[in-house]
Amino acid sequence: MEFRTDLSYTKTHEWVLLEGDTATIGITDYAQDALGDIVFINLPEEGDQVEMDTVFADVESVKAVSDIYSPVTGTVCEINEELMDSPEKINESAYDAWFIKVEGVTEHSDFMTAEEYEAFVESEQE
Repeated sequence: MEFRTDLSYTKTHEWVLLEGDTATIGITDYAQDALGDIVFINLPEEGDQVEMDTVFADVESVKAVSDIYSPVTGTVCEINEELMDSPEKINESAYDAWFIKVEGVTEHSDFMTAEEYEAFVESEQE
């Protein structure tokens, strides 16, 4: 399982790359592994508002449909169109298969470092 140190993490298993007031968001390697084979993704539109700790997308896997929570508040400035046609890219490389980019970030969740997130995942598995 991969825990990249250049990213921040949430307790709902999203990763965030925060650069200035723009955030790139996806799900963690742990999350994609727990979901199994992802077959569909539903993303917001560019220009949509997202709010911290609210659902902004859902992914459908062979196991279940899961909500994805926004760790930030802001405006969607880009979506990863590639995932609409090839959601399996999330399983292939969770940290390269970002979901959305959000600009004008005004607030964000309490993020964990890679080390903190790895410890959190281990505690959830006990």
